[in-house]
Amino acid sequence: MSRRKPIQLSWGIRKEGRSLWTRNAVKGVSVRDERRKKDSRIEWRQWDPRKSKVAACLLKTKLDPAKLIPVPGSTCLYLGASSGTTVSHIHDNVCGSGNHHNGQIISVEISPRMMRDLSKLSESRPGLIPVLGDGRNPFVISPYLRGKVDWIHQDISVAEQTKSFLKISDIFLKSEGIGILSLKAASERWIEGGDDTRFKEAEELINQNKNLKLLEIIDISHFESQHRIFVIKRLDDN
Repeated sequence: MSRRKPIQLSWGIRKEGRSLWTRNAVKGVSVRDERRKKDSRIEWRQWDPRKSKVAACLLKTKLDPAKLIPVPGSTCLYLGASSGTTVSHIHDNVCGSGNHHNGQIISVEISPRMMRDLSKLSESRPGLIPVLGDGRNPFVISPYLRGKVDWIHQDISVAEQTKSFLKISDIFLKSEGIGILSLKAASERWIEGGDDTRFKEAEELINQNKNLKLLEIIDISHFESQHRIFVIKRLDDN
């Protein structure tokens, strides 16, 4: 049986069948015991959709997944970075080894315990900037940014996640930029009803925002229960 040809989604991200791989910026090192393999002189790390909502999003989207990925050299904002598993895969593509793409990933995490892992990760990955603080607060974020951002991902398990995401996107996302909201229904218990009601409320809030366009709602329950991904685009400021 012939080997399936990889589909290149970006400089440092490719899809092979139902699996995703990123071009390892730190050769010989796995971040969370993920599989590594070499293709000629390039080392690739497997990106597990069961450990990364962004990876799950890329596998389940009906859009072109390449359009949802920040390109090399982008300025990115990651809210709820945890210990940095997904951040590391984004870094592989946006920054690359030694940050030769001159990318920037502001990675905000509120947990001091997780921040220790994230800070350690950043030592070998220039361009990855760990920030300890509340990602809902623009004043926590703004001192570290070099300008408006090309790409935002929010994954924070607190009430009113959608409102926070919209506020941050309005402030920091540049024209034509992409935002990804990973929404957990259980964190929105203040909204009466079941999961579908909570996801519908998020959809309505996004559609009310005149600056943003909702591109897709992605069901990733196959990988992560009670979750939907909301993909938005910032409209042209002109």
